[in-house]
Amino acid sequence: MDYNTQRKKLILPEYGRYIQEMVEDAKKIQDKEARTKQVKAIVNAMSALNPHMREMNDHYHKLWDHVHIIADFGLDVDSPFPLPEKESFTAKPHKIDAEREPVKVMHYGRNIQNMVMAIASKPDGEDREQMTMALASYMRKQYLIWNKDTVADETIFNDIRKLSNGKLTVPEGAKLSEIQGEFRQPNIPGSRTQRQGQWHKGKKKKRTASNN
Repeated sequence: MDYNTQRKKLILPEYGRYIQEMVEDAKKIQDKEARTKQVKAIVNAMSALNPHMREMNDHYHKLWDHVHIIADFGLDVDSPFPLPEKESFTAKPHKIDAEREPVKVMHYGRNIQNMVMAIASKPDGEDREQMTMALASYMRKQYLIWNKDTVADETIFNDIRKLSNGKLTVPEGAKLSEIQGEFRQPNIPGSRTQRQGQWHKGKKKKRTASNN
């Protein structure tokens, strides 16, 4: 039995094994003129197998490039187009280094880490302290989702210092137990929370205007 797993790997599977075998046989033809004639017939067959390519302006050029690729760039024929360079098809893409900073504390996630850095970039003042405490309260709730137990305020405060690389600290003597009311995700300028709030406000204004 002849199994595909035992055969040579298809270079361009969209053309099938018969086209690849025809190209390999064409490479063995000694006479260049006869070889060129055979390759032109192969290109026409490739076009018939992929009629959608005819919608492209340079489809005939692409077909000749493909036949050279199938031949592993070892086809000596009188091509109507310049021979493609093997390096342009085999060169590996440049590696793109990840620019994002890794998540330091997994149970908080990247969003909270980004919020910590956003608050840390604000100038010192009452607004920054309020945002820090609101964030600390929210982080405490997130911590308890992953750790079904109590958590000391100092643990949360230390995490804030860690996530901000020491740039953000909680006001001295602050206690999360003294914060009243339910805190939601801090409305950091430019954050997803703020954008959603602005979107809801816009919809509310439109409904009010339409009712009037």
